[in-house]
Amino acid sequence: MAATPIHPVRLDGRLDPGLSRWLWLVKWLLAIPHFIVLAFLWIAFVVLSVVALFAILFTGRYPKGIFEFNLGVLRWTWRVSFYSYGALGTDRYPPFTLGAAPDYPATLELSYPGELSRGLVLVKWWLLAIPHYLVLGVLLGGGWFLWGNGWERGGDRGWDGGPGLIGLLVLFAGVALLFRARYPRALFDLVLGLDRWVARVVVYAALMTDVYPPFRLDQGGEENAPPAGETDGASSPPPGEAVDPAPRAGGGAGSVVLLVLGSIAALLAFALLAAGCAAVVVDQTQRDDDGYLMSPTEDFSTATYAIASKNADLHLNGPDWATTDLFGKVRIRSESERPVFVGIAPEADVDRYLRGVAHAVVTEVDEAEYSERPGGEPRGRPAERKFWAASASGAGEQTLEWEPEDGSWNVVVMNVDASRGVAADLSIGGELDPVMWVGIGLLVGGGLLAAAAALAITAGIRRRR
Repeated sequence: MAATPIHPVRLDGRLDPGLSRWLWLVKWLLAIPHFIVLAFLWIAFVVLSVVALFAILFTGRYPKGIFEFNLGVLRWTWRVSFYSYGALGTDRYPPFTLGAAPDYPATLELSYPGELSRGLVLVKWWLLAIPHYLVLGVLLGGGWFLWGNGWERGGDRGWDGGPGLIGLLVLFAGVALLFRARYPRALFDLVLGLDRWVARVVVYAALMTDVYPPFRLDQGGEENAPPAGETDGASSPPPGEAVDPAPRAGGGAGSVVLLVLGSIAALLAFALLAAGCAAVVVDQTQRDDDGYLMSPTEDFSTATYAIASKNADLHLNGPDWATTDLFGKVRIRSESERPVFVGIAPEADVDRYLRGVAHAVVTEVDEAEYSERPGGEPRGRPAERKFWAASASGAGEQTLEWEPEDGSWNVVVMNVDASRGVAADLSIGGELDPVMWVGIGLLVGGGLLAAAAALAITAGIRRRR
């Protein structure tokens, strides 16, 4: 009976016979330089994978320069993981290279796929891979170096959650090394099988192959090549036809720097463009008839005598154009059935007035959550106090306007007669005239940065070719 074809990803690891008893305890420290470099490389990996998605969608092919770079990131990651807590299989320090490094005990190979399915590219990285994500979640938990959080989670997290199965197995191996100076071979084979499973899923989710990862745990340090006459899932060339050699990572450090800087610039450009769009949309949709940029109206109510905001510290020491001209006036709008009083006053005066008074301090504006303070009745009606910087009172819709000043301030809402049971619909906003120009500036800056990112990524890919 024919053997089952292997997956296009070939992940191998050779267990060193003379591993140190104690070195594994400090490998997290020794590997820090690699972790820092890999953090930036994985940013580039994710951005370039998005570029590759659109390239496959329109051309049916994975750009070869991006493929070689991403394969180099996977190789580098596997070497560091094999050295550190993905396997603890060697004490040889990993090389700083995207190349193959065939003399290192940990190797990862993947042949260039040629044509890829345009339809699968839209669903395989999320929908089709869901079963594997669930399996890996059970097997690996949240603690596997970069395979588990580099692609599936976007590459922007470190150790997240408790150790997964690989982490626990590697810990057992470290304890065995510490006390017996020997790495149990059966344990090493199991760890490599789990590493191999995850690598296949990552490559599939990264769109680098259309071959679906098998639900199979291929244990052992080295994968067996397919028997003569069998294939690995890709078509074999006709007899006598020349076979292209495996792609080599080229371009040197310059191409890596260009790709990493271009990817970081692309992420920053996306953030600037998103912020610019949000600023323009908010400016055009959230202003009232008088031009004030207002927050959504929220319902505030309490059974106590007053509702008070948390203190707002304002530091406006500066030229008028940087304070009044940019920020403008603050507007608070209230609407209630009963006559209510809305006022702004210095924190110290509000604290003295409400000390010993049952009131509620707003802790969450969006969901109107409070922290209630026990006490009795207030001493007099709020309008009788002279410390208010601005105030408004009455039933129905009331509007308070205030020009911000230095200091620590509180907003207080009470019934005009200082009785219990305060309820009002409130919104707050400001003139904020420059919001539109800020949004336009962010869009322009994001566009320029996106162009620079495209140039850097294109130059990096060409250098690698």
